Amino acid sequence: MVVEQGEALIHVLISLAILLFAAKIFAELFNKLRLPAVLGELVAGIIVGPFALGALPLFDGKPIVVLSETVREIGELSGVVILFIAGLQITPKEFLKGGAASFTIGACGVVVPFFVGYYAFTLFGLAVLQSVLIATALTATSIAISVRVLTELGKMQTMEARLILGAAIVDDILAIAVLSVVTTMVQTGDMTPNILDITFLILKILGIFAALLIGAIFIVPKILHAERLWKSRGSIEGIVTASFFGASGIAALVGLSPIVGAFAVGMAVASSRIIRRVEEYVDKLEIIFAPLFFAIIGAKVDLTGVNLNVLYLSSIIIIVAIVTKLIGCGLPAMIFLKDRTKSLKVGIGMISRGEIGLIVAGIGVTSGALSSNIYTTVIIMVAITTIITPIWLKKAYSKEQS
Repeated sequence: MVVEQGEALIHVLISLAILLFAAKIFAELFNKLRLPAVLGELVAGIIVGPFALGALPLFDGKPIVVLSETVREIGELSGVVILFIAGLQITPKEFLKGGAASFTIGACGVVVPFFVGYYAFTLFGLAVLQSVLIATALTATSIAISVRVLTELGKMQTMEARLILGAAIVDDILAIAVLSVVTTMVQTGDMTPNILDITFLILKILGIFAALLIGAIFIVPKILHAERLWKSRGSIEGIVTASFFGASGIAALVGLSPIVGAFAVGMAVASSRIIRRVEEYVDKLEIIFAPLFFAIIGAKVDLTGVNLNVLYLSSIIIIVAIVTKLIGCGLPAMIFLKDRTKSLKVGIGMISRGEIGLIVAGIGVTSGALSSNIYTTVIIMVAITTIITPIWLKKAYSKEQS
């Protein structure tokens, strides 16, 4: 047993080493090609992942790269770090100032993809439950992608970047509420959920986020400003890390995404006196955790089940995924920003899908509600939207500068 556990640890370490090394190499390559580094990290994960070169049986007859539970959890941990860093870019005051705009854009970014996706795939002859699952996979934005690109471009302080951040958090919270309802539907087979129950669930989840945010704003700065307590080297950095990990755990415990808790603590620290010291520290964290996160996301892409039917369905779902976020988020953004170019950037920044899409696909295929073809289609949609978002966002800012 001890030997087996030792081998499992070695396999995880080798997998992480290959993923991180490849991510850094491809980030350099894409940087020289004037493409976003995050795109290189994603492509690196696809190439060296367990469904491509990583499948080579070079570890005692097993694939050299594995996506074991430990590797996946390290990926999720990396996402928590990235969203904490994103939270540092906006104070609670700034977040609340854009509250109406963020909520409107985030809500439309869930409602429009869900209903358009549902009706589109119902018209294509898919079963109601399959259409509901695909529609749910279309709802949540993978904010980490846009955060990385905006950081690379030095645009995190722009109005549209802050709107993307705020809207994506609202989007994520509402998408989790939708996921909760759909998961219950899959488990019970009941396709007529109670509207009052759904409304109560959404309000409950929003209330939990508000409580978490208020708690972080009042508690975290007080702890950090007690200078007489923190004299040892690294104490402040350690307390900050413990705070955002703890808040992530609490968020997950009450049914939210862990990244929501990390983001809330990031905003709380952003308004503290020690923000500059924390920024210097997290810059070092980002160097390791960000490329690892995107490489692991890329490594999850399995294109082995692709056939003509999958490509046909994929093209439809990708078009729906792109158009519904551009319209669902871009049009409301125009109301608040009064600028077509900036509003388009908000729409582009919300296109990439991520964890929710993958979770929905997993629930669907495990329960038997999704066929293998539809499952592969959802995975391709997540992969393609994740890849095109950084390219498109960078081009949008390049046009502005030319």
